[in-house]
Amino acid sequence: MGLGLLGRGVGDVEFLAPLCKELVVTDIKSEGELSTSLERLKKFSNIYFTLGGHKEADFTNTDIIIKAAGVPLDSPYIAAARKAGVPVYMSTALFAKFAQEAGATLVGVTGTRGKSTVAHLIYQTLKAAGKQAHLGGNIRGLSTLAMLPSIKAGDIVVMELDSWQLQGFGDLKVSPPIAVFTNLMDDHLNYYGGDKEAYFLDKANIFLHQKNGNKLIVGAGVLAQVQKAMPPVVPLVPPPLPHDWKLQLIGEHNKENATLAALALRILGLSEDEIKNGLESFEPVEGRLQKVAEIKGVTFYNDNNATTPDATLAALSSFDIEHTILIAGGADKGLELSVLIEALKKCKKVLLLEGTGTDRIKNELENTSIYRSITGTLDDALAAAVPGDVILFSPAFASFGLFKNEYDRNDQFVAAIKQLR
Repeated sequence: MGLGLLGRGVGDVEFLAPLCKELVVTDIKSEGELSTSLERLKKFSNIYFTLGGHKEADFTNTDIIIKAAGVPLDSPYIAAARKAGVPVYMSTALFAKFAQEAGATLVGVTGTRGKSTVAHLIYQTLKAAGKQAHLGGNIRGLSTLAMLPSIKAGDIVVMELDSWQLQGFGDLKVSPPIAVFTNLMDDHLNYYGGDKEAYFLDKANIFLHQKNGNKLIVGAGVLAQVQKAMPPVVPLVPPPLPHDWKLQLIGEHNKENATLAALALRILGLSEDEIKNGLESFEPVEGRLQKVAEIKGVTFYNDNNATTPDATLAALSSFDIEHTILIAGGADKGLELSVLIEALKKCKKVLLLEGTGTDRIKNELENTSIYRSITGTLDDALAAAVPGDVILFSPAFASFGLFKNEYDRNDQFVAAIKQLR
C-alpha cells in the first residue's frame, strides 16, 4: 500500500515480487504520476496494480499487507483489513525483526531533529573502523527490506527511523537493542491531528519493547519525557566530547548529535581513537547545514531539511545573524512561529518562497520579497551579499506546493547553486 516515487516502495516491491505468487500494488496516485516507479516493475508478471485510488477488496482478500510510512492513521482500508483479520506490517519493522533473528546488531536513531546526522555519524565511523556495517531506514531511495539478503550474523545495522516507521515497530513489538532518541520538538502535528502525545508515543516505540541489557541513549532535552514513558532500561545521557576533538560540523546542536553518536559507538566497542577519527572526519549530510559553495567571498549553506521553525532557529544560531541572508518559506505545518519571526527580523535579509507558511509570516517582516523559484532567491541573495556574509537556505516549512517533495526542493537548490558558479 503506497508505491510512491522516492524509490523505497519500488525497492520493497522488487524484493517481494519473486517471493509472492501474486502481489497487489495499490496507490492513490495515478499511473501517469507513478510512471517512473512503474517502469522498474515491468519485468514482473505477477504484480497487479490498483492505481488512482484503493479498493477495499484488495485489503480484505489477501494474506498480508505492507503499508508505506505516512499512510493516514484513520485509513478506512487499513481498518477494514484489520477487521477482516489481515495482518498489517511496515517494511522497515519487518526488516528489523528478521535482521535481529539473523544475528545482526541493530542501532536505531530517532528524534525530531538530528536523527540523520547521528545515524550517519555512527555508520560512517563504524565503516572507517573496519566494521561490517549497513545503513537503512529513512534513507532517500533505499528499500531497507531489500537489504535482508546481505545481512549476516555479527553485522551492525544503523537505522534512521521516523515516527511513521516506528508505528510498525509498535505493531510488531520490537525495538532496536541500541536506541538513540535525539530530541522531541513540535512537528508533523497536522498528521497527528495536533496530538503531541501521539507523536511522542510513535517515537517511543524505539525503546518501549527493549529487553534487559539493551541500551537507550537520549538527549538531555528529552530525558524527562522518556522517563515518564517508563522505558524498560535506564536512559543514558552522553557526556560532552573532549575539548580537543575538532568537528567539521557547526552549531551547538551538532555537538550534542556527536555526543549521542560517540556514546553509541562506545557501546559498540570502538576505541576512543576510532571514535575521534570518525567524528572529526565526518562531513555534514546533504541538506543538513551543509556548506555547498563559496562565491565572491560569500558562503552558501544548504539546510533544506529544516522543515520546522525550531530547526531553522538552530541553524541561525550557528552564524552571525546580522551577516546572514536567509532563504526560507513554504507550506504551513501549523506550528508556533513567534520566536522564528523575531529571529528573522535580525537577519541581514530574508527572502521567502511562496506557500501557506510564508503567508503567516510575510506581513511581520520588512524588506522581504516572495518568490516562486529558488533561482530567483539565490540571484537576489547574492546581489545583496558582501564578502563574509552567509547565505543560508533553511526553509522552516514543508516543501508542498512549489515542489514535489523535500528531495525535489533540495535538488533544485543544488542545481541553482551550480548555475551561480
